[in-house]
Amino acid sequence: MPDLTQAEADRLIKLEKRRVDDKEWNYPGMGGGISIPLLSVDQRENFMLDIRRSRVNLLKGSYQNRGRRVEPLVRLCFGSGSHYNPDEEEIGSPHIHIYKEGYRDKWAYPLPKDSFVTLNDQWQVFQDFLRYCNIVDSPYILRGLTI
Repeated sequence: MPDLTQAEADRLIKLEKRRVDDKEWNYPGMGGGISIPLLSVDQRENFMLDIRRSRVNLLKGSYQNRGRRVEPLVRLCFGSGSHYNPDEEEIGSPHIHIYKEGYRDKWAYPLPKDSFVTLNDQWQVFQDFLRYCNIVDSPYILRGLTI
């Protein structure tokens, strides 16, 4: 499958997304991960919401929104080390990867302060990520004890 154009990726990121059903999902514990299917509100586009947690460091993980089920559109990495962009610019943690034509998700950026206000609360960062990705009718995710 060829890479998306920047216009296609931007359109997919901006589309409002919703859960596909009323299933309850458990927020993953140490070393866990889940992938939750989503649909655009008009039901023409398929998406996935991925939540991954480190085996060793509970404060390390990622949230990702994929378009057409396979194309990484937006990924937030937290609790990890710095990321080096293709131009060798260093971006600290947490940071966000946003699809860039020709590079897919290889570029990282500092978190936008107007979208991610409270960085010391993982659950709030997750809620902010859902809003950032335009997930307007989010899946039912049980918070659990490890977040």
